[in-house]
Amino acid sequence: MPRYAQLVMGPAGSGKSTYCSTVFQHCEAIQRSAHVINLDPAAEYFDYPALADIRDLIQLEDVMDDDGLKFGPNGGLVFCMEYFAQNFDWLEEQLGDIEDDYIIFDCPGQIELYTHLPVMRQLVDQLQLWDFRVCGVFLVDSQFLVETPKFFSGILAALSAMVNLEIPHVNVMTKMDLLSGSVKKEVEEKYLDPEPELLLAESDHVSKKYEKLNKALATVISDYSLVNFFPLDRTDEDSIGSVLFNIDNAIQYGEDLEPKELQEREEDEETNDTDDDDEPF
Repeated sequence: MPRYAQLVMGPAGSGKSTYCSTVFQHCEAIQRSAHVINLDPAAEYFDYPALADIRDLIQLEDVMDDDGLKFGPNGGLVFCMEYFAQNFDWLEEQLGDIEDDYIIFDCPGQIELYTHLPVMRQLVDQLQLWDFRVCGVFLVDSQFLVETPKFFSGILAALSAMVNLEIPHVNVMTKMDLLSGSVKKEVEEKYLDPEPELLLAESDHVSKKYEKLNKALATVISDYSLVNFFPLDRTDEDSIGSVLFNIDNAIQYGEDLEPKELQEREEDEETNDTDDDDEPF
């Protein structure tokens, strides 16, 4: 049977660790098996129980303190991830033979890892060799997307990850619970399923200097329906469930479980019928 994975990506501060914790808690509440693995060697805190933690393999702080390397934060993180890519056997050992594997990978926030460096693509290829169906989950902070230029910037980052990784891809607009009522309504109406040309026409923040470039980008996005967002309000179980449902559809999660569930239901019905037959008149 295949196994399943989410690669949780996005810029620093987009809410990746909070998302992982939220989905993990939701899965626990609905009695569904899921595990989270931290792949951020610079992580300082997360509130989910990690099945595995890359910091047990390599830590950013140790790399930056190495006098022979002399890396800063960004160079050090790239070094950590390249070291991780050379030691995928560590990850394979951590994964083990978990039954009903559904793994959520909490990834680092450096955008270059998803746009032009090969590390995350190598991870995807390796997971697929291990029979994982992988979905890229790209998070963007809803508070960042309230202006059209910032929205286009978020779209381009998401597109870069989508093109580079070549896996099923779901974009999530996080922190909807932190928006005021009027701003939340505007975001839902304009940015969840955007019409780029209309956004450009309405915006007062778009530079005239780049008008032709912006129109060309809007046309590409619109013509190919490349990007839309699913809203995530972590205080709303229906919102969490909706996001998870769309990710599950992208990787066909549950298709292999249906015959088993049907068999269990039939067995339960047969047991109930037998119990009824044994009752005295």
